[in-house]
Amino acid sequence: MDQDFEAKDAFNGAEVGHKPVLWREVMSLLAPQPGETVLDCTAGRGGHGEMLTRAIGNDGAKGTYIGMDVDPLNADFARNRLQKVAHQLGDHVQINIINRNFTEMDRVLQDLNIHGTDIILADLGFASNQMDDGARGMSFREDGPLDMRLDTTGDGVTAAELVNELDETELADVIYQFGEERLSRRIARKIVEKRKDGPIESTCELAELVRGCYPGGGRKSRIHPATRTFMALRIAVNGELAALDHFLATLSRESDLVKVGGRVGVISFHSLEDRRVKLAFRALKQRGDWQLINRKVVIAQDDECNDNPRSRSAKLRVIKRVR
Repeated sequence: MDQDFEAKDAFNGAEVGHKPVLWREVMSLLAPQPGETVLDCTAGRGGHGEMLTRAIGNDGAKGTYIGMDVDPLNADFARNRLQKVAHQLGDHVQINIINRNFTEMDRVLQDLNIHGTDIILADLGFASNQMDDGARGMSFREDGPLDMRLDTTGDGVTAAELVNELDETELADVIYQFGEERLSRRIARKIVEKRKDGPIESTCELAELVRGCYPGGGRKSRIHPATRTFMALRIAVNGELAALDHFLATLSRESDLVKVGGRVGVISFHSLEDRRVKLAFRALKQRGDWQLINRKVVIAQDDECNDNPRSRSAKLRVIKRVR
């Protein structure tokens, strides 16, 4: 594939609202070939999808791309983007964009009558447009409502509901287990005290409350004191770890999900995710029918980190089915 295309078009963050992470490593280690079938579990804004689509549709081959995303807005964006790419390739690539969680990947493949994939990619991160949208409340960089749902059109629980309705012990457990926040109990106690005066509804209000739980307001901390608390709430709201566990269990259980010779790549962004992927891939290897493509976790190169700071925490692991 044309390297100039990758740098110029697929990563125009201003145009598409997101830059795909570890793009060189994804293309190198997953090694998509003309005519292959790709399942992109988190299509996002279609950054990885565009590169994969161009690779499997190269030389007029009839490849198949299936992209899943729980965010209906990003699913629509990816669908429009990749259908244009398929048209450029002579409409040889079949594009399927499904607005569903990747926990349903086995059912989606059955519905599409697809028996086995050559590549599965699961990028567990969030698109920049999601993180930068103050209305979603995933970040405290801009004030907004404490929502944090990926699918804001659904009926799922919001971060505001967790913050204002969980009791002190439950709230502390969420912040500790999903955020690995050592001050979780102090933060939960402060939240419960604060909400006696009225509900906590905005991201900046919560962020400042958490900051106040740190000695000196966390001025010596390398990251904002509220980072781990926000991560914990986001994980809880979207069931992220449960979804990953389900994905890994399905991969282990469903023998026909990936063809012999097929590759599976997972991009994680924090230790709670990476630890699960590492252990699951190790178990598959020990079973004898899978082989680790990269023994050590792959991280972004310096130039990518400089160009896209959000890639700094990305970690890629790839495994291949050998029999």
